[in-house]
Amino acid sequence: MSSLQRFRQFASPLALALLPLTFAGPAAGQSGKPDRSDRFEGSSQVVAVEVPVNVVGRDGQPVRGLTAEAFEVFDGGEKQTITGFEVIDLAAQEPEKAASSIARLEELGSSARRHFLFLFDLTFSDPTSILRARLAARDFLLNKLHPSDLAAVATYSLETGPKLVVTFTPDRAQLARAVDTLGMRRSLMADKTDPLRFLIDDDVTGFSATSASVAGGGDTEGIKSQRDQMIYEYLQGISNAADRTERSFEVSRLSGYTRALAEMARSLNAIKGRKQVVFFSEGFDSRLLVGRETTDAESDTDNANIASGRTWLVDNDMRYGNTGLQSDVNRMLEEFRRADCVIQAVDVGGLRGGVDATGRRATSGEEALFYLANETGGELFKDANNLGDQLARLLTRTSVTYLLTFERSDLKTDGAYRRLRVKAKLPQGARLSHRAGYYAPRPFKELAPLEKNLLASDSIATATPRRDLGMSVLLAPFRSTPQKAYVPVILEIAGRALLEGQKDDKLNVEIYAYASDSQHQMRDFFTQRVGLDLGKSRKAFEESGLKYYGHLDLVPGSYLVRVLVRNAQNGRTAVESVRVEVPSYDQAQPVLLPPFFMEQGSKWLLVRETSEEAGQQGSVVYPFTIAGEPYVPSAKPVLRSEGKARLCLVAYNLGQGDLSLQGKVLAADGTTSPGGRLAMVERTTTGINGLDKVLATFDASGLNAGNYVLQVAVTDPRTGHKEMNSLPFQVIN
Repeated sequence: MSSLQRFRQFASPLALALLPLTFAGPAAGQSGKPDRSDRFEGSSQVVAVEVPVNVVGRDGQPVRGLTAEAFEVFDGGEKQTITGFEVIDLAAQEPEKAASSIARLEELGSSARRHFLFLFDLTFSDPTSILRARLAARDFLLNKLHPSDLAAVATYSLETGPKLVVTFTPDRAQLARAVDTLGMRRSLMADKTDPLRFLIDDDVTGFSATSASVAGGGDTEGIKSQRDQMIYEYLQGISNAADRTERSFEVSRLSGYTRALAEMARSLNAIKGRKQVVFFSEGFDSRLLVGRETTDAESDTDNANIASGRTWLVDNDMRYGNTGLQSDVNRMLEEFRRADCVIQAVDVGGLRGGVDATGRRATSGEEALFYLANETGGELFKDANNLGDQLARLLTRTSVTYLLTFERSDLKTDGAYRRLRVKAKLPQGARLSHRAGYYAPRPFKELAPLEKNLLASDSIATATPRRDLGMSVLLAPFRSTPQKAYVPVILEIAGRALLEGQKDDKLNVEIYAYASDSQHQMRDFFTQRVGLDLGKSRKAFEESGLKYYGHLDLVPGSYLVRVLVRNAQNGRTAVESVRVEVPSYDQAQPVLLPPFFMEQGSKWLLVRETSEEAGQQGSVVYPFTIAGEPYVPSAKPVLRSEGKARLCLVAYNLGQGDLSLQGKVLAADGTTSPGGRLAMVERTTTGINGLDKVLATFDASGLNAGNYVLQVAVTDPRTGHKEMNSLPFQVIN
């Protein structure tokens, strides 16, 4: 098949299910070390369990200077050998050391970084209070967090349940926007979207008439008193029933609330490291949970009613609390503890003067909020206006983390929860806190959708390499407009690795790509789900794989493009990060893009991105052409040791006249290899001002099998100006 035919296949509608996938969150990383995701399909792999530990002295300051020998870790009562020990200190340092520290944290991964989830309770809070609380939250996110901290924003409502607005990210601008909008993205016309009675019978007169007739027509004081007492008890019974009905409704709401938050907490276990859940709420009526405080007189009355058999006049739930709700709340809190989440409750009720939207005085939920925080090791903050000052203690206490690691190779993939205990030799009065336990691995298909999304987002946020799948990435910034570049992203994923462990011929692949600038702000992204029914072509697919074409639109600057590809059925994942510099094309500066090797005889299954406009699917501009003919570029060329390959060089603003071409081959160790030869064929005419395309050949003769890098330089002989770029390639025998 010719290059033109293959291109037409690449760009034409495919007989595949190309399903758009909105991003709510992305998989844990792996880079030649023991798997740190704690979940995979087999049971024979080594699980590295990371235990972040914070130690605080009696003065509230973090304790420094502890060594690995000071700690002991017990898994289910069995002492473990500590195989890894890191000290993360976020205290203020000189700029050079601070930058090195942040880079080290990024290398260590998610467990070494602090996580903050800002959770806004939209059901049990007055709208005015939430609106004001946003200001304090926004200021804290933008001005108080350490640059290495990751944060997320979520909301809870009775109608929708927990909703993740922005996943854990270092992007402070997106976090601020999430706090500003609380998930109202569509109303703000966002370009892309990345994944809550009383009936009284009034027949009292009939009762009175009947009573009087029975008494023989008289209405003595004794009978009147007896009648009034009966009516009082009757009305009191109705009133109590109404109160119970209302409380039953509230208890039902709270039970749904606890179940939804428990499910969210279980999913948060997918994010490694301790999560500080900053919970903005007015809380709920704590009497539903723990009962009311009774006076001696009220207690005597209840006891008398019980003794006389009038139990319908005694409301045990009001007196002692609802035991069912207590169980629901405790199960929810246990899920937060198991996921290593600490609730820092912020009582927003004080922001509106103690009255609700109807003007009635609000029932205090302070005790309920205190209970949620205290049972998970957190605190209750009563003044959201001073949130930054109040949480400063938390930031200080957690500024030093001791990251302990031990390994297990005998865990069953049953998802069982395993309790941890950490002992340490500490200074007098010091106390430590650590994760309460961890879940054993379980199959990817058993994870909840939010867990799967959080696993993926964790890898994207931390840019942690993972290579369950063989993946190569090629991207280059083509000039689109003077202010913006069109950046194709070409992915090559090995078919055999994609299908490993899968008997089904129907393959679903998730693809995510995000570009972040030097300030860690996400500037563009694309996501897609590709559905393939391989059928009889499975064997051919195993020998080649999937080749995907997407693109990003970026303004000039330095970017880190994070790419994640995942088998949606078994969770096998590849994560790679590629840096790209987008030049300022409006300044007409010389630019040379990476060399593009032309595919020859490739058997890749080619899938190109799609876009939807006005309900119609269409294709984007395809930049890989030379002399009017399209070609398919190789993300990582594979060359025969005695073969020749054609390649295209794309450059901007090189000037007129002849050009000279030089090539140098670097071996894996960085030394220059004597083999390989680059030769220019022709400088083609593009008809576009400032755009050059050079057709060349590369002869791999003299190169042994292995991995190399081809460095290409184009020189203007008149000025001596040289532009360089490079691309990795592989040589096989």
